[in-house]
Amino acid sequence: LIEKTIDPVVGRRAVAMDKHGDLGGSSSEDVEAPLLAKDDREEEERRRRPPASLVRALLAHRYAAVASGPAACAAVCAVADLGGGHREARNMLGVLAWVFLWWVTGAVPLAVASMAPLFLFPLFGVASADAVAKAYMGDVISLVLGSFILALAIEHYQIHRRLSLNVRLLLRALIIVAASTTLVTLKILGFFSRSQITSLFCGDPVRPPLLLLGITGTTMFISMWIHNTACTVMMMPVATGILQRLPRGDGDGDGDDDAGGGSREVRRFSKAVVLGVVYASAIGGMATLTGTGVNIILVGMWSAYFPDQPPITFSSWMSFALPLALVVFLALWVTLCLMYCSKNTGKALSAYLDRSHLRRELSLLGPMAFAEKMVLAVFGGLIVLWMTRNLTDDIPGWGALFHNKVGDGTVTIMMATLLFVIPSRKNEGEKLMDWNKCKKIQWDIILLLGAGFAIADGFKSSGLTDILSDGLIFLKGAPTMVIVPVACIVSATITEFTSDDSTTTLVLPLFAELAKSIDVQPALLMVSGAIGAQLSYLLPTGSPSNVVGFSTGHITIKDLVATGLPLKIVGIAALTVLLPSLGSMIFGFNSGS
Repeated sequence: LIEKTIDPVVGRRAVAMDKHGDLGGSSSEDVEAPLLAKDDREEEERRRRPPASLVRALLAHRYAAVASGPAACAAVCAVADLGGGHREARNMLGVLAWVFLWWVTGAVPLAVASMAPLFLFPLFGVASADAVAKAYMGDVISLVLGSFILALAIEHYQIHRRLSLNVRLLLRALIIVAASTTLVTLKILGFFSRSQITSLFCGDPVRPPLLLLGITGTTMFISMWIHNTACTVMMMPVATGILQRLPRGDGDGDGDDDAGGGSREVRRFSKAVVLGVVYASAIGGMATLTGTGVNIILVGMWSAYFPDQPPITFSSWMSFALPLALVVFLALWVTLCLMYCSKNTGKALSAYLDRSHLRRELSLLGPMAFAEKMVLAVFGGLIVLWMTRNLTDDIPGWGALFHNKVGDGTVTIMMATLLFVIPSRKNEGEKLMDWNKCKKIQWDIILLLGAGFAIADGFKSSGLTDILSDGLIFLKGAPTMVIVPVACIVSATITEFTSDDSTTTLVLPLFAELAKSIDVQPALLMVSGAIGAQLSYLLPTGSPSNVVGFSTGHITIKDLVATGLPLKIVGIAALTVLLPSLGSMIFGFNSGS
């Protein structure tokens, strides 16, 4: 009792020892000295620990990453010299550095970083509060929001699984047909035997490069005829349906562990599938005028700024852009195979993509219910409306009935609204969708896209666009092999921070005026600017297609940069070669100008 009164700590420990035994008959006096010595050591360690704990706390809270944004902004504002009267443009560069670093480092949640322009632009005098807020809710934002609601409906009724199972079986059937067709030629030439060809196309284990080629090739072909965003929205549920059957563990695994290694291979292949759909839809849209709004904007501005020049027609554009798209597509396939496929990938996938398993899963889903049919009908109707809103100058689409005041976002929200009206016929009074099912909408992605539009508006309102245009005066008298890549790089850089259409609308007028001032063939600048605007491969803000892929959770910004950078370089290089050569013949200009 005296010990407990004098030193409660020692008393508690002594009592605890008594409960577990007398430790060989030793008394509390025998253990008091070592206990006090241990307490002294712990106290000494605690005195020495605060600096390390402070460092760990700083790292855990990512204060260094948080501070990097304001520090970069202050450095740009202090060092950058854009000349007199360009304070807003300098501030815009500083704000861009701030937001970009927060995006890349993950200093704050993605949604919070994307809302930063809402307070940074007014504080730095880049734009008014009302102007920057309007950028966060435009027609493209409506398109993405409506697409998310449709995607949630597809996921809720497991339509993506049904589509993916059917597509996977159809893909195997198409491969067999392709093998049979190829068999005759190759057998006649004596290159392979029938068994070798059958093993090549249809054998086990699964051949990831051929599977990637089938998914990306199908996506590219579809994207040539419908808007690339619509293509991504349509094909991504198919891709994620395929991936849903694959394990999605978080363990890193090591090379010596078969399960960990297999899981790692599957995760890498999942990234390849999502990235393949995103990039293939962008590449396919490049090939035709109907594939993306960028090409339509180019045709309209070309006829407005240069009415005396030969017009850009569907056939002329496809004759030039399709070879370019095929070169970039080949680079995409090779990049995905090299970065995300290994010799063990096929073995890891075979356990999950077996044909008998696919048929069994499809049979377990049973026949399509009324709700599934209605969701598919709404989705199919939306695709038709997307495709037919604007056709050609000679054949106007249905948008002409409304004086072309409707956009893709208009019909997307309209069709998404039908999901809250049409009954599901499952329970009394239940509709296909209710707002509780929409709680999974990824608002951070929507805010991210809004931030991209706000940055695009900030470029114009701050005067940074004019400075960039003045900085290109050095192109006067430069050879074609310099003009094309420089114009493409400028456009390809801006497009990473905003949508393709916004970049095109921003840079094409600049390039049109620049072509007149430096007396250069306008097609060199404008076509380069349009193609560069479609090379938005590095950031989610680049295009709605990137947003759709990023929202699946299978890929990160690091994956986009690592895969997109080689594609961007190949695209610029291919354009530099094809535009002065093939383009001069198709568009009718002298490549030496």
